[in-house]
Amino acid sequence: MFSLKELFKELSFQASLYSDLPLLASDLPYFPPEEDDEEFDDGIHLVVCVHGLDGNSADLRLVKTFIELGLPGSRLDFLMSERNQADTFADFDTMTDRLLDEIIQHIQLYNLTIGRISFIGHSLGNVIIRSVLTRPRFRCYLPRLHTFLSLSGPHLGTLYNNSALVSTGLWLMQKLKKSGSLLQLTFRDHVDPRKTFLYLLSQKPGLQFFKNVVLVASPQDRYVPFHSARIEMCKTALKDRTTGPVYTEMINNLLQPLVEAKECRLIRQNVFHALPNTANTLIGRAAHIAVLDSELFLEKFFLVAGLDYFK
Repeated sequence: MFSLKELFKELSFQASLYSDLPLLASDLPYFPPEEDDEEFDDGIHLVVCVHGLDGNSADLRLVKTFIELGLPGSRLDFLMSERNQADTFADFDTMTDRLLDEIIQHIQLYNLTIGRISFIGHSLGNVIIRSVLTRPRFRCYLPRLHTFLSLSGPHLGTLYNNSALVSTGLWLMQKLKKSGSLLQLTFRDHVDPRKTFLYLLSQKPGLQFFKNVVLVASPQDRYVPFHSARIEMCKTALKDRTTGPVYTEMINNLLQPLVEAKECRLIRQNVFHALPNTANTLIGRAAHIAVLDSELFLEKFFLVAGLDYFK
């Protein structure tokens, strides 16, 4: 006598499958098979996430989540930087040393074999990332650089900020906190603009070693000027006969190596957020933070374009 289990195995059904879509959205299984270490002899893909001013290691948690969901089975290792979260008002050299120590210690602690390294930065964190690339101790990792995803990064500082309210607020914060980083972002760390931190940083190699340099910017963001996040000229700088030429030199210093690097792609992404009418929206803070906490933006960005940069 057959058991119910055996009887069920003998049942047969006739059916058809139909779909309006000729192709699957992804050919990767949602629950991938167990990884075979032998398949990753070339090492893992280390992704370093760096927060911005007055931020912390959890700021980019949604970015990490959407990359992991979108690339199941990829051997990604995330370092959510926390070394600077206790003091983001220090000068850039100090914060660079902290981040560099954190990266090297992470690699050594977990005995990682690095195949590729990518960086994701928000706001001020992007400048710290670029500074790390110039350090001698990081030189051995330059050939492994893959993607630099810059979210609202003040690559040209905040000198030509079109928001007087934000400029005043940053000035007061710099005075109260004695912030070296805010002083450097406004080119007030040296009387000669060509000897300021940001100008000297623009002269050093770094970005051209990446395969992808992705600059995400929003015109609604008044904390970081739109042109600064995109590394491009602005009308105010063109009219400024004193600092304007120095600004032009900075842009050329950053972009010319990228243009000449055959294996490097420069991608600019402009974002327009659907934001409520609040005080944060009015002063531009809402758009500055939306690249971190808007699930709608992050899901669409990574599904449409972002995931390709981390494959």
